[in-house]
Amino acid sequence: MRQRVITAVVALVIFIPILYVGGIAVEIAAAVLAGIGVYELFRMKGLAILSFEGVLSILGAVFLVLPAERWMPFLSGINSNFLLFYLTVMVILGFSVVSKNTYTIDEAGFPVIVSLYVGVGFQNLVTARDSGLAILLFAFFVVWATDIGAYMVGRQIGKRKLWPEISPNKTIEGALGGIVSAVVVAVIFFLVQPQVFQHNLVTMILFTIIFSIVGQFGDLVESAIKRHYDVKDSGNILPGHGGILDRFDSMLFVFPMMHLLGVF
Repeated sequence: MRQRVITAVVALVIFIPILYVGGIAVEIAAAVLAGIGVYELFRMKGLAILSFEGVLSILGAVFLVLPAERWMPFLSGINSNFLLFYLTVMVILGFSVVSKNTYTIDEAGFPVIVSLYVGVGFQNLVTARDSGLAILLFAFFVVWATDIGAYMVGRQIGKRKLWPEISPNKTIEGALGGIVSAVVVAVIFFLVQPQVFQHNLVTMILFTIIFSIVGQFGDLVESAIKRHYDVKDSGNILPGHGGILDRFDSMLFVFPMMHLLGVF
């Protein structure tokens, strides 16, 4: 417990100033986190990150995260980030030719989906911060409220298993508790900072329910990945908390959904 608290405090001391400053600081931090996320997934699968596909997978994620207009101004076109990512896909697929099909499209699928999954998630974290610190905090509060509410309600009254084959400890009661907790926090946030949102309170409540459900599903996806590879945590970079993906699994799903629904 002490180790968890120390890790959380250190992480917040480092992370909060970065979020406050925004801009390049957040972009670099998100790119680093994306790279670590790719590394953790390669590690779970037992693949070397210092391989052609590992390096390209990290590059693909970073290409998605860093805004091309700032970091690669010599490029043109509104889809520069995606096209750079697709360039890494082309190279990975091209290796099937160079290797005379000893490296197949099935094997190429893993590094591609890994960089897409991690890269788009952290890309939208950057976009959320560009829209304002309050929007970013709203996303964090909704995810944290969901996690805390689900844990507390599930521990107290949880009986019916939500998805025992994937995450045996999660319950339906806990999931509903997480949704209610997220909605309460969202309503408070809206009443304190109504100018932050482009939508009315009723719409934001409906959106928050969606975000809470999507966040919990993102958590389950990460649990499914870990169960498939028979590992307890995605990594050990955060003592007592696991890896980066253990901390950001819900957010990698919530941020893109928030962007899709026009919250930022």
